[in-house]
Amino acid sequence: MSDTPNVTPTPPGSAPSPAAPAPGMRPPLSAIDIVAFVCEIFAFGTLALWGFTMWPFPGNIVAGIGAPVVAILAWALFVSPRAVFAVHPFVRAIVELLVYASATVAWWMMGNAWIGLGFGVVAVTAGVIAGRRRLS
Repeated sequence: MSDTPNVTPTPPGSAPSPAAPAPGMRPPLSAIDIVAFVCEIFAFGTLALWGFTMWPFPGNIVAGIGAPVVAILAWALFVSPRAVFAVHPFVRAIVELLVYASATVAWWMMGNAWIGLGFGVVAVTAGVIAGRRRLS
């Protein structure tokens, strides 16, 4: 074994970018990342609550499990940081907005319009700020 460190050489005249994380590392989480994650979890939980409470017995099991599964699947395919499909940022924003809008409408259908409105404002604001950060 060699005592030299495992270092990747850089071409002459170029310095490594201080903004880019080292290979295999992720940039640190910010407060907006945490708010966006909480909004995602809240949206999935809202869809499960809506499905279990708004339908009669046989359908509530299907809706209570199916609604969040469909939302999680759409999120994993298009919006997730490790999304299966690399789509245009506007398509990603539309899918994210559809998940948030479905959770907002679910709150309205359950008779809690203020909760839905508050969630919608917070979720869309966090999505816009996080999306703008991703584009810059």
